[in-house]
Order: sequence, then C-alpha cells, then structure tokens
Amino acid sequence: MQITFDKQTLNNGLDVIVHVDHSCPIVAVNLWYHVGSKNEQPGRTGFAHLFEHLMFEGSEHHDQGYFSPLKEAGGALNGSTNADRTNYWEVVPTGALERALWMESDRMGFLLPALTQEKFETQRQVVLNERRQSYENRPYGMVPMALMPALFPAGHPYHWLTIGEPADLLAASFDDVRAFFRTYYHPGNASLVLAGDIETIEGFELAQRYFGEIPTGPPRPDVTVSDTTVSASSRLLLRDRVELPRLYLSWRSPQLFGRGDAALDLLATILSSGKSSRLYRRLVHDSRMATDVSAAQGSRELAGVFSIVATATPGHSLIELEATITDELNQVLHDGPRDEEVERSQAMVEADFVYRLQSVGDFGGRSDQLNAYNVYLDDPGQFDADLERYREADSDSIRSAAQACLIEPKQVALSVIPAGGDLSLGLSDSKPADVA
Repeated sequence: MQITFDKQTLNNGLDVIVHVDHSCPIVAVNLWYHVGSKNEQPGRTGFAHLFEHLMFEGSEHHDQGYFSPLKEAGGALNGSTNADRTNYWEVVPTGALERALWMESDRMGFLLPALTQEKFETQRQVVLNERRQSYENRPYGMVPMALMPALFPAGHPYHWLTIGEPADLLAASFDDVRAFFRTYYHPGNASLVLAGDIETIEGFELAQRYFGEIPTGPPRPDVTVSDTTVSASSRLLLRDRVELPRLYLSWRSPQLFGRGDAALDLLATILSSGKSSRLYRRLVHDSRMATDVSAAQGSRELAGVFSIVATATPGHSLIELEATITDELNQVLHDGPRDEEVERSQAMVEADFVYRLQSVGDFGGRSDQLNAYNVYLDDPGQFDADLERYREADSDSIRSAAQACLIEPKQVALSVIPAGGDLSLGLSDSKPADVA
C-alpha cells in the first residue's frame, strides 16, 4: 500500500501533507483538529460537536453560509465530530482549490469575530433538537446513554456522549465556548491534507499562503483519565418504544492501534459478517431466534469497546440469544477460531481497506486516512503497518485478545424491551438503566 505523500510543518505548527494523484481533475482538502468530546470537562460537554455546527455559520471575511460558494463551484463538503477528533473536508474541481483553502483558513483564523450570541443560541437549539431526533426519539437511540456510562464510569473522558448533555449545553455561556475555540481550533492542533490534482510544491506554497499567518494557540491540555475500569459485570434494562427486544453485550477493549485491537476487529468479522459467520448462522439462519446480529470493535484513542448486538424474533427471549452468543464466545476463548475463518476475515478486512482508498476525499478516503495516521501516530505513512496488523494475526492471537477482554466479569449487558413488554423478555437480575 504505497500511498505517496510529502509532509511539512509550518512555523505556526500546522502539519501539511500533500498527496499527488492526477487521475482526476479534483483536489481533496481534509482538515483535522485533534479535539473531540474527550477533551471536554464534566459539566461542560458537547462543545466540540457544537463547533462542528458553528464552523459552517460564517467567519469574519465570509459571514454567511459556508456551503453555497463551494457547491456553486461543483464541490462536495462535510464534517464530523467524534470522541477524539473533529474533521472538515471539501472535494473540489482543481480550479476551485484556492476558494476552498481561503474559506477553510478564514474559519480557522477568523471565526470568533463573526461568532455572535445569536448564532450561538441558534446552533445550541439545533444541537438540542438533533439530540432529540437522533437519540431520544429514535428506536434504540437511548442505548449509548445507558452503555457508555456503564463502560466508562464518571471520571473517564468517554463517560459522556459526543453530542453532550442537555443541561451542560444549556448552562454554557458565550464566553465558555469562545474559550474552548481558542484552546483547540488553531494551527498547532491541526493537520491539513491536500490530495489529488496538485503538485507537491504548489500544495505547500498554498498552505503557507492561506494558513501561514494564523497564529498558533496554547499546547493542547492533557486528558486526565482516572482509574475507572469495569470491575464487575452489570446487567441493565431499558424500556423503549420499540417492537422487538434487543440485546447489547459490551466490553472495554484495546485502544486504537493498541495490542489486540486488530485481532478483535477480525473476531467481529468472524462472528457476524456474512451469512456464513458464526452468530448469523446460529441465530438468524438456523434457529431463527434473531432478526439480525452484528459485532464490532469500536476503537478509540484511549480505549475501545467491543460489542455484540442481536434483535430477538417474536416468541424468543434475550435469554436465549445470550446463551447462544456465550456458547460461541466460549468456543473462541477455548479453541480460537478456525484457520479458514481467520483467512476469510483477513480477506474481508483487506478488501474493505483497499476499497476505501479508491477515493482521494470523503470520509475514509486517502486524504482522511493520511490525517488519521498523522494525528494518532504522528506519521501519515502507516498504511502498510496498519494492514500488517491484520495480516500477522492468527487463531492464537485472536483467542488471546478475546481472553484478555471478553470475559463475563468485564461485561455490560443491556436488554432493550418494548415499553409495555413483560420484564421476562430481558435478562434476569437486570437493573433499570438511568438515561435521564
């Protein structure tokens, strides 16, 4: 996976990475800020996601909507926030590159002069409404509110959701959010990738022209993580406006790029990807106890979460689903997966890896992946090393990773049942989940 690139760091601390690909007359502009919800403080959550909205509301020299000028030029653009980073990207025709860079640099260096109390209040309400739509009023949408605090107790920066707590957003002052911007949204905490129909020297010159005079900010504050390991299994019950019961089994797991991270990725594929996977075959195809099943290793910068999710068919309980899932996990813990299962999962992971890199832009494309490696590993050229983590895994390493994480004392089991459903639909000895 030889993805060629060149990297320079401007005097203000901005990392600039240029990847040349003249196969199509487009350029991807991809900017990462190393800030997410984990960089917030209890009582002041939701700020990173709030700024994802505010960054599209205009800056000092373009104090109006961000989308129109780039879409008029034939570009596509978006942004996202998670626990660890915030990113913004544009994919534009080559001739519109300087327009994209001008607008991106203006909101990095000159957002606050255009940030008014009215914009702040408007976007705060937009975020609160998004929370209602995406979590509170969506079937199974309140699950993260129950699971994350159980997996990451108070004191851990993954304890709260990226979208933040409503009380925190309502209590936030205009000065609070301005101070948060000054701390994190500056060149010294950012990484810029230009990928596509551009020459290397030109890319660095343009980055210097548009971003070089923006002053850097303070060093990124350290994230404090107290000792909040899950010491005992917990069983939770959540009533929701859903038709079918659903079971969530989750464990704390290795951090992104940590030891065992890739092995658990492969295990998730072995368990639930495709009709021949273990859990799909037993729960959905053979017994028809479940309408669906999935497994995933959710890797984050400080820690991961391994989850298995299954929805019961009418007439079946979550107790039955748990027994079958536990049986399959015990087989893996004792014997490890079969060699042919490992090879199949490696082929699927590699195919997905290569497929995502066909694009220079968008989420997960080459520009996005270059930024991910640069921000998390301080080296954009980690493609081969990343893929090698999966290639070198075998049955023994997958079994070892499972034995280290996927054991009952570290498990959080959440039963979601219909609001008017019998409690027997869920797991026994479950306590009501607090999702207030």
